[in-house]
Order: sequence, then C-alpha cells, then structure tokens
Amino acid sequence: MEPIILPIEDVIDLHTFKPKEVPDLLEDYFQACIEAGIYSVRVIHGKGQGILKKRVQHILQKNPLVVSFRDAPPEAGGWGAMLVTLN
Repeated sequence: MEPIILPIEDVIDLHTFKPKEVPDLLEDYFQACIEAGIYSVRVIHGKGQGILKKRVQHILQKNPLVVSFRDAPPEAGGWGAMLVTLN
C-alpha cells in the first residue's frame, strides 16, 4: 500500500484516518510542520461522542513537540477541533 502524502498546512483533519493511525500521524505531521516553520496547527477531530477528542488530548499531553493546546473558537470548529502550539 502506498503512503498517503499530505500537504503540510496549519490544519489537519483526522476524519479520514483510522483511530490507530492517529498517534503516529500527529507525531509525523507536527514534526513536518515545525520543519516547514508552522508552529500553530488546528487539529480537526470532529464532535461525535468525544472519543477521538479524548484520544487526541491524551496524545497531545504526551507529545514533547506540543507547548499547549485548547479547543478551537466557534468559527474554527469549536469543540470539534483543537488549536495546538508547537515548539
């Protein structure tokens, strides 16, 4: 299976990925963002039942590249997205 090449931008939407792919995906994506000079990223996890949001929060808490994170403002996805600051 060929790897999926994502454009490195300040937004990543997790809807198209399997939950088991998310930890490695975010780690690789954040590293690529830093290399591209992007230090603020919006991670869209969706609203649903909040399961993926909790998983994303857990991943962000453990990632040494993450300085801080918070829910996005309503116009950027509200509680269906996180704003992540990288170092």
